[in-house]
Amino acid sequence: MGQGEYELLWGAQARAGRGRPAGLSRELIVAEAVAIADAEGMQKVSMKHLAERLGSGVMSLYRHVPGKDELVILMYDSLMAGPLPLPDADGWRDLLLGWGHGVKNMFAAHPWALTVATSDRAMGPNEAAWVDGMLGRLAAVGLPVDIGLVTVLTVDCFALGAVRPEVGGADSDTEFFRFLGDPAIRQRFPHLARVATGHSESETLLENYFEFGLQRVLDGLERYIEAGT
Repeated sequence: MGQGEYELLWGAQARAGRGRPAGLSRELIVAEAVAIADAEGMQKVSMKHLAERLGSGVMSLYRHVPGKDELVILMYDSLMAGPLPLPDADGWRDLLLGWGHGVKNMFAAHPWALTVATSDRAMGPNEAAWVDGMLGRLAAVGLPVDIGLVTVLTVDCFALGAVRPEVGGADSDTEFFRFLGDPAIRQRFPHLARVATGHSESETLLENYFEFGLQRVLDGLERYIEAGT
């Protein structure tokens, strides 16, 4: 991530932009870009298309955002401008469970954001507010901040990987294992064929692998935390 993108997120212009009156602004441009990406895909987000949607000249947009690369960084951070996606819970496990589902729901609603999340970038102010707020909630139920950060990052890593098939459109087991429809291929992969197309416990687990995986991650974290205390 370049210094220009960092300055865009954390510099004086970003701080000054808050609370400005309505009109063509960075906030309006970012919100419209998110709407386009959600409805049409990131490939449809361009400064020209944005200008048309906003009824302005392209050069007017560049007074607020240097270019598309920087715009994408701002778009991603804007997704976390709202409140923390957490339940009213008094235990760290329920909080992390809510965090994991909140991350999943964000990417399900904004599939384009997954590529941004896994890119080389700095954390923006809205994302930092989410993480800081989560650490505060965990500390309030007795989980030290240093361990809290590790648990949050662990759940994040799981959620980013587990949500990818759904975001990519491969949320159907039938489509995912389509190649096993060929008898010759089933013979090559007999164990996979049994699990994916037979009647087994794994067949049920595959229907909700995100929940299963998240619970097992939390099981492991629970053992680690209990051992440490």
